[in-house]
Amino acid sequence: MADLSSLKGVSESDRRMIADAEAMLGPEPSAMGFAKNLFWGRLRSEMLFPYPPADPDETARCEALLATLDEYLENEHPAIQIDQEQRIPRWCVDRLFEIGVMGMIIPREFGGGGFGVTSYNRALERIGRSCGSTAVMVSAHQSIGCKAIVLFGTEEQKRRWLPMLATKSLSAFCLSEPNVGCDAGGQQTRCTVAPDGQHFILNGEKKWATSGALSDVFTVMCKQSVTDPKTGKTGDRVTALVCTPDMPGIDIFQKNRSKCGIRGTWQARIRFKDVRVPRANLLGQEGRGLNVALTCLNYGRCTLSAGMLGGANTAFEQAVKWAQTRYQFERPLADFELVKQMIARMAARCRAMDAMLYATTAMLDRHDDDIMVETAICKVFCSEQGWLVVNDAIQIMGGEGYMTENVVERILRDSRINLIVEGANEVMRSFIFAYGGKQLAERLLGIRQAVAWDHHDSVGHNLGRIFRTLKTPGFFGAAASVGAEVFLGVRRHAPDAPDVHPSLEAHAHALAHAVREHSHAFIKSSRHYEEAIVTRQAVQARLADSAIYLHAWACVLSRLDADLRAGRSGPAFQQDRAASLYFMDTARRHVRESLDALFHHDDPAMLAAADATLAHFATLPNGTFAIHEASPNARGTGRPVDTSQIPQFPGDTPGGGGGANGNGLHDRSVGYQPTSPSPSGPADDEIPPELTTRLQP
Repeated sequence: MADLSSLKGVSESDRRMIADAEAMLGPEPSAMGFAKNLFWGRLRSEMLFPYPPADPDETARCEALLATLDEYLENEHPAIQIDQEQRIPRWCVDRLFEIGVMGMIIPREFGGGGFGVTSYNRALERIGRSCGSTAVMVSAHQSIGCKAIVLFGTEEQKRRWLPMLATKSLSAFCLSEPNVGCDAGGQQTRCTVAPDGQHFILNGEKKWATSGALSDVFTVMCKQSVTDPKTGKTGDRVTALVCTPDMPGIDIFQKNRSKCGIRGTWQARIRFKDVRVPRANLLGQEGRGLNVALTCLNYGRCTLSAGMLGGANTAFEQAVKWAQTRYQFERPLADFELVKQMIARMAARCRAMDAMLYATTAMLDRHDDDIMVETAICKVFCSEQGWLVVNDAIQIMGGEGYMTENVVERILRDSRINLIVEGANEVMRSFIFAYGGKQLAERLLGIRQAVAWDHHDSVGHNLGRIFRTLKTPGFFGAAASVGAEVFLGVRRHAPDAPDVHPSLEAHAHALAHAVREHSHAFIKSSRHYEEAIVTRQAVQARLADSAIYLHAWACVLSRLDADLRAGRSGPAFQQDRAASLYFMDTARRHVRESLDALFHHDDPAMLAAADATLAHFATLPNGTFAIHEASPNARGTGRPVDTSQIPQFPGDTPGGGGGANGNGLHDRSVGYQPTSPSPSGPADDEIPPELTTRLQP
């Protein structure tokens, strides 16, 4: 296949971006996942139909754990206090360790529960129903914190760290930096091999490390100059190192910042100055740290979705009951059609989120090789659909929904971050388009390069290349098929529809037809936009949205098929059935509208409006606005930020403190020490000192 970085008419910066992305992602898996096949016009039914079942023995173990967890969440967990005081009391963390939640994904031989991904996400969904802050804390600890050690640690590393991470100690994942958000490969924190060869010297700064000031272990991503043994070329690659906060040179100089939502979670800012990290703490191989990070993010994107699903379900259920019991104009709100529309949307979205999430976790549990597009789709879909559910719930409840004591406003604040973290949804859409369609795009580029006329080459060279290519076995048929689609609009046959319950066959055939149209639109738009598609993110997003809704449609269809075959009945099933049918109808419309907009859109007017706005704001002084601390063209020119009335969470010592002298691990009295020694005791009465501390600007 052709190399996408060889595209002509692409800027050098975009060419480097493509090459860096390909190096970051590594070689393609040997078998394409369900979502990638959609771009080829294939419906790999065997990967999703019948709906993947859960292991019955593990399900029984999980149910027992969830029963204990439910009792704790219902009777002990101080969700309101956590939000108001901006901290999760230590006794809550200890109770979650005691219940077994904090070590669910750690193997039994190291003191954990040894649960699979599906069971773990069920627990995160339950926690998300009650407390978004706690769901994030649990997810950060397991999905990306200790998960890196579970997946990539040596046996010695696992014996050293996993037992305490399963029973008492938090872990953190240090990826983001002041100038590194979604650009995970742009690390500026660096490590070098020490002269003794037995240590790495680590320097840099990390930001947004959830529970970093409270953790005994954290995984740090850093750049390292690495020589490729095959090519002999040296270049920067990302390496993963395990650090502990007692290492000299580590300065946790900011424990947390006050936030809009998930206020009980703490995101640390950590500085590394000539930190000597033993070689024994290398996670995986030198230069392969992004593989560690991206693999862990597959799990984190699922647990983010699980927490969002839990919160959305709570908001949905509260709003429906409110609509039935709140009267206006002498009848309940539920009698009005526009309220019914919101109720139907919420039911359909929650059903689709559930179906997609647990189909994705099943793929992870069975160790599918190619899963990155599916987890990205799951994150984008669940974060956005969940946000829309909570927004509708607020609307139904009106002014009361905006009040703190009615919970839904907290879910709204906790939910908004999900569209940003674990890969901002705009970046994820470009990823879904690019990585989902990469292999098909390479095939199309290869055909084009093989038979297209190159005006930079001689006539003889062009003719010789074209004739040699046409004589290649199988090439002419492939090229003719693509040419017929691109130039004549000839569609291939639709893929076989999945074998489903007779009442769902029309939906299955409609799905197969939509998959064909998606692939045809990808091929057609690739020809229409040519190299420009590399930077046309609005176009990419439309193809990504089509793939997202196709995947959601397939998950919902499979889930409903399984319910019908299992003989489910009763009011709850009738709700699920109606919501599923409604969602599949809306998914069909979304796919059609996304593909139509590839060639019928208002992009020129949109871009003109954006450019005019940017030109106007370029004339305004920076001093009126907040400017990012790491801005390469305006650092230090923005308005001063007034934090005098905002709770601050500084490090433990006047300079921030570092290592054994003053990090959050060794002195948890600030904002994290319980006032009640009993794990099931009353909520803390004491306001932590930093909530009354105001740092003067």
